[in-house]
Amino acid sequence: MPQSVSLPAAFEARLKAQLGTEFTPFEEALRTPPPVSIRLNPAKVDAARYLAAPLERVPWHPAGYYLPERPVFTLDPTFHAGAYYVQEASSMILHEVLTQLMPSPYPLRILDLCAAPGGKSTLLASWMPPGSLLLANEVIRSRVNVLKDNLARWGSPDAFTCSYDPEAFSGLNGFFDVVLVDAPCSGEGLFRKDPDAIQEWSEEHVQLCAARQRRILSAAVQLVAPGGLLLYSTCTYNELENDQNAQWLAETQKLTHQEVNLPTTLGVSTRHYGYQCYPHRLRGEGFYFAAFRQARGVPFRGKAARYMDKLKSKSLHKREEAALADWLAGESDFFFVQRPDDTVLGVPRPLKEDLLFLDAALPQGVWLRELGLFKGKEFIPAQDLAMSTAIAPDLPAAELDRETALLFLKKEHIVLPEAPKGWLLARHRGLNLGWMKNLGNRVNNYLPKDWRIRMDIREV
Repeated sequence: MPQSVSLPAAFEARLKAQLGTEFTPFEEALRTPPPVSIRLNPAKVDAARYLAAPLERVPWHPAGYYLPERPVFTLDPTFHAGAYYVQEASSMILHEVLTQLMPSPYPLRILDLCAAPGGKSTLLASWMPPGSLLLANEVIRSRVNVLKDNLARWGSPDAFTCSYDPEAFSGLNGFFDVVLVDAPCSGEGLFRKDPDAIQEWSEEHVQLCAARQRRILSAAVQLVAPGGLLLYSTCTYNELENDQNAQWLAETQKLTHQEVNLPTTLGVSTRHYGYQCYPHRLRGEGFYFAAFRQARGVPFRGKAARYMDKLKSKSLHKREEAALADWLAGESDFFFVQRPDDTVLGVPRPLKEDLLFLDAALPQGVWLRELGLFKGKEFIPAQDLAMSTAIAPDLPAAELDRETALLFLKKEHIVLPEAPKGWLLARHRGLNLGWMKNLGNRVNNYLPKDWRIRMDIREV
């Protein structure tokens, strides 16, 4: 927050009452540069090999690290490969919350109800036990594509996306073991990172957000299976959006408040129902969270669809299934369907029944991962497959240096005279970036246009 920017008077008065003598260091913290933090993707990189130098750890996440300064992430090919996610450090604490409150080694059904741009969805995807299903939902259609792309880069084959209003999930009451509501809020916790948030703040907006949050939570409560967990979080400080909503969950929705054991050295403040992160107490932004157990609830009693009918899909021919064996690690572990446009979609076989439940309950089903399409006998692989951690590890590939990798990511002309002909994975530091087809005299670049770097790479 620049020195010249003043806090709204009503906000300042409220925080003075909330923090007392701590308000001055709080305000001073808002005028310092925000910390920069990333969370490594453990399915794609090993920290000891990936990091060029030791970095300060985010104390509440095993793969979280602080950077000494903010680089130009767009010009790092490994960022595009899904090696890490740039995530605000305070919000990574949900990993510790989940680890304490849901220590199950068994597969879980997880819903991230307000998921875009995908930071917490990718955190959930890395945390959840093997065999689990993650559904990342975003109601605002303009934000869905960035969510889909970020999950695709992360590479988890058991994470899916959709776009519905929370009430549309009513056919899935009692279906999910974990529901995360990272609710749209007044954004007070982002004042340091985004000065525009200060100009947009008002008491009326706070009240509007609190009412909208309760509407979302009313739908979310019904979706939690008996014994399951509801996590509620915001990036704001005020009690109206935070602890008052948590109190409403406990008293009117009959959920059981769950305490989290957080050492005092972490600097997280305990509220009556939840926990608050303040920038003067820890290296992070304003973040609030509260956890609740569904002590009662109704078990899920829905019916599965007979097939992926929302996609108007069909089963894949046996010979085409056999052809996919070369492209996937553990091809027999996948269930395949084919859309009318011949695009092949893949679902981990243990998740087939759950996806059929979702397909039956939701108006348009969910978006599945695209593997590619068959044109005659040739299989044309999709970008989702290149990024997936389920891809076969021994496919032909070309290791690109940083300069060439950036040219690939801009969809500019590159020459690979020593590379074998045919389909190749473009790689940098052993991480997949996308598909190329080497024709000998030229290389066709199949990176999706929406993934292309648009900035000038001469700023390297």
